[in-house]
Amino acid sequence: MKRVYKLEDLDCANCAAKMERAIAKIDGVDSVSISFMAQRMAIEADESRFGEIMERVVKACKKIEPDCRILF
Repeated sequence: MKRVYKLEDLDCANCAAKMERAIAKIDGVDSVSISFMAQRMAIEADESRFGEIMERVVKACKKIEPDCRILF
C-alpha cells in the first residue's frame, strides 16, 4: 500500500535524506521517498502492518528531526 503524507517543519535536505535512509531500514517498508522541497513523504509498506510501521516511522523521524511532524 502506498500513501503520501505532508511533512511540517522539515528544516533541511540533509535531514530528509537521513530520515529516508532510516525509514528504508524498517521491516515491512518496500520504498520511501522524502521531498524536502515539497515537504512530502511517499511510503509504500505492508498493508496489514501499516499502523505499526508508521509508529516506527514517526519514532525514526523524531530522532533525526525532533521538530518535524508527519501530518496524517
